[in-house]
Amino acid sequence: MSMATHTHCPYCALQCAMRLAPAGRMAVPAGTASAVAETGTTAAGPAPAGTVLEAAGRDFPTNRGGLCRKGWTSPTLLNSPERLTTPLLRGADGELHPVGWDAALDRAAGAVRAAWAAYGTDAVGVFGSGGLTNEKAYQLGKFARLALRTSRIDYNGRFCMSSAAAAGNRAFGLDRGLPFPLADLDNAHTVLLLGSNVADTMPPFVAHLQGTRDAGGLIVVDPRRSATAALTGGGTGLHLQPSPGTDLALLLGIAHVVVQEGLADKEFIQRRTAGYRSVARSLNAWWPERVQAVTGVPAELVRETARRLAEGARRARAGLTAGGSYILTGRGVEQHVDGTDTATAAINLSLLLGLPGTTHSGYGTLTGQGNGQGGREHGQKSDQLPGYRKITDPAAREHVAAVWGIAPDQLPGPGLPAVELLKSLGRPGGVRCLFVHGSNIAVSAPDAGRVLAGLRSLDFLMVADFVLSETAAEADLVLPVLQWAEEEGTMTNLEGRVLRRRRAVTPPEGARSELWIMQELAARLGAPSMFSDNPETIFEELRRASAGGPADYSGIDYGILDDDSVPAYWPFPAGSAGTPRLFLEAFAHADGRARFTAVSPGDTADALHRPGELTLVTGRLLEHYQSGAQTRRVAELSAAQPEPRLQLHPATALPLGIGNGDMAEISNHRGTVRARAELSTDIRPDTVFLPFHFAGEQSANLLTQAATDPVSGMPEFKTSAVQVRVLEKAGSR
Repeated sequence: MSMATHTHCPYCALQCAMRLAPAGRMAVPAGTASAVAETGTTAAGPAPAGTVLEAAGRDFPTNRGGLCRKGWTSPTLLNSPERLTTPLLRGADGELHPVGWDAALDRAAGAVRAAWAAYGTDAVGVFGSGGLTNEKAYQLGKFARLALRTSRIDYNGRFCMSSAAAAGNRAFGLDRGLPFPLADLDNAHTVLLLGSNVADTMPPFVAHLQGTRDAGGLIVVDPRRSATAALTGGGTGLHLQPSPGTDLALLLGIAHVVVQEGLADKEFIQRRTAGYRSVARSLNAWWPERVQAVTGVPAELVRETARRLAEGARRARAGLTAGGSYILTGRGVEQHVDGTDTATAAINLSLLLGLPGTTHSGYGTLTGQGNGQGGREHGQKSDQLPGYRKITDPAAREHVAAVWGIAPDQLPGPGLPAVELLKSLGRPGGVRCLFVHGSNIAVSAPDAGRVLAGLRSLDFLMVADFVLSETAAEADLVLPVLQWAEEEGTMTNLEGRVLRRRRAVTPPEGARSELWIMQELAARLGAPSMFSDNPETIFEELRRASAGGPADYSGIDYGILDDDSVPAYWPFPAGSAGTPRLFLEAFAHADGRARFTAVSPGDTADALHRPGELTLVTGRLLEHYQSGAQTRRVAELSAAQPEPRLQLHPATALPLGIGNGDMAEISNHRGTVRARAELSTDIRPDTVFLPFHFAGEQSANLLTQAATDPVSGMPEFKTSAVQVRVLEKAGSR
């Protein structure tokens, strides 16, 4: 009987542990569980190409055997009829045609040289992904800077984690999504969850909130009564329903109550923080009744939230069972032009209560993409080198250059964050030749219509993907690459725990590893240093390059990771046992103290609440993931959610003449979208909601704006002014 391959789900950053096996052969013989844990796969190696696999949940601290619908159906895409297995080159007729690998790679290298000659090295750009393995993200950053000789590299994590990362670095001196194991939430008394619908986006996470719900302490902030907000019903917690874009004011109001009612942990503030006085003064202006006027959240709920958080922290300090308070933020409060300040306000509140750097409470942010954490640590960001080092730091440049065997001055300087990079496409002084790896920017980027125009204005666009995504369909060259179950590598989950991805099936003939593609192109372009197609070889170099940096992986190797029972949380310097909980002794600033930073609300990018307009918020559905390039190709998931639905309140729909199931048009000066109306009292009357997984005239990001947070470069995804009208009544055809 065959053993199953132990690996992790390809979707969100929960990285649920799973087993993969040929269909009908999932059972594992008695007494072999430990052997599977040690080897991770069968002695016979991966299954032959084309084998139909099935998935099963595996007991692991994050998911405890659970999977969501996306996880259960994840093997389906491996044998999709839409799978790409040969390079495609656009011909003189404007169509994509099959071409051999040598011809494809020669064409890509020739396009790079042409861009260098005509416009300079920064005319070549790279757009990466938080879904790439650590090895691919690391080598992609190296490839951009040494083989392509460009500073113009960034990735879609700029759309996901950048504001939380900027706030974490500012406050703590270090950014790791959850600075504690997820299981620490199990016995919490109070959890304040802002801007994250975990019940739909990562369902197994919800089990970690059961203790808090039993204590009546789950507090969810969301303008919709989402599946997560619904978990607060029946006395299990509170749902705060602010007007979109007012989360910062709400957090200031909660913090005001903490200070004014004497709920702050004064001993913690004095011993472990700096900057308290300026923040305390700034909070004077945000009394609960004013916050109610700004946000729509009743003043008494603002007070009750502050008191519950303080009670949880007090119980933990007293050593009581079911004690501790946690504040968790997600994209809903971070994907704004003031996202860094909003995350900072959440951190300030956590510091006032004495939560971070303890064993009983904490602050964290919920990473979205599968490798959103690791993907931002090893060189994909425009301002970053491996190990979470700053590219402007001379010591960092010297260290990495030594590992790569080059002189520090051969490294380019900082480039452009994602939105600015995309704005430059095809423009004078901008990127003219773009490589895209693991991202579907034609759907996922803000102001997607402008991005699509930019892609079409390029001299050359190369996309590495395993299906013809909407971005790949615009390319001059499409390179077919491996999927998750066909490759080896590592991922870093939302807790900062490094995990092994293992090959379960042989890839189809014709598909190639992105590591191999980079190796081949680097050779054609005469790049210095070593480029390898072997993931373990790349990981060994990553260990050396990250050594001594904030995200130090130097003590981790594949041998450690192959035993899933041994957790590997970074920083993990050589000779250590890793760091499951950060900041227990000191924060990462030179003086060991966390920093308070006073923040206040500013203007939104779009003027909101004008007559005849509504505020659009966007988000995810249970069945789909990111741009939908994968999940829309899984029949079971697509059948469950075949199209986007515009959620709006019945009181809003009535004067517009919109009924349930009618086709509606949502528009602003950036674009127009069609979606079927879904009337619900679960949303505020001034707000409408669209999922962002769909393409073409159903693409929500045709309406979102490319205005960005000045600190993080995060675009404003969550508040866009729109008009809504009925297009076609249900059943009219």
